[in-house]
Amino acid sequence: MPVVTHLNIAPVASLGLESRERIVLTERGVAEDRRFFIVDDSGRHISQLTAAEMVQVAASTDPDGSMLRMTFPNGKVEEGAVRLGAAYQGSVWKHPVIGHVAEGPWADALSTFLHLPVRVIRCDEPGATRADGHASLMTAASLDRLGHHLGVGGVDGRRFRMLIQLSGETPHAEDGWIGKRVELGETILRITDPIPRCAMTTHDPETGALDLDTLRAIGQYRGFAGDSGKDLMFGVYGDVDRPGTVRLGDAVRVLD
Repeated sequence: MPVVTHLNIAPVASLGLESRERIVLTERGVAEDRRFFIVDDSGRHISQLTAAEMVQVAASTDPDGSMLRMTFPNGKVEEGAVRLGAAYQGSVWKHPVIGHVAEGPWADALSTFLHLPVRVIRCDEPGATRADGHASLMTAASLDRLGHHLGVGGVDGRRFRMLIQLSGETPHAEDGWIGKRVELGETILRITDPIPRCAMTTHDPETGALDLDTLRAIGQYRGFAGDSGKDLMFGVYGDVDRPGTVRLGDAVRVLD
């Protein structure tokens, strides 16, 4: 029986992941996950695809998004209460989002680090950067299969930026759960769709450096899929049928 081995959230989209021993899943996902995101001075969403070094900056927040902490590679920490400034309307990965500028010391520090003028935006509501699929998961066996095709000893799952990683002996067993309900700790997810991957998976999750051709490897052994027939799938999305807490070590059970 698979168990939960890793839990990772991104308090600020595209910044470094925060590993957790437990998460609280609501119908909108984890309240702290992607509550903030970064835009340039024109209001365009800035991701790791634009500024790969973003992943070197760690971030944390609280469930209300009322405080924000960023830790930079040189050890500098910018932390404080979030004061809401001007309203923002835009999109994150083509999904419309409404929020407000988060006033505080983070934008100046991040602008200096990225050599790019940026602002920090707080979503008005948790989970606002996704219409659905507020949970994501994959198995270690899937990563092992990918590593085999890449000819490397192992693949760090953080490069896929998944919420939940599981143990398991059958590669891509999670694909067979699509349309089914899966129990993890107190939570039940309804697994909905495979996840199309982008070039962010080719970046080292610590430095942002381009280091593994994950997309080519996935295409070689899994082929292309999706409505366009051009997507490369790895891992699955889930909707939260029963909110609750998920902890490291929780057993995973397919219900139907």
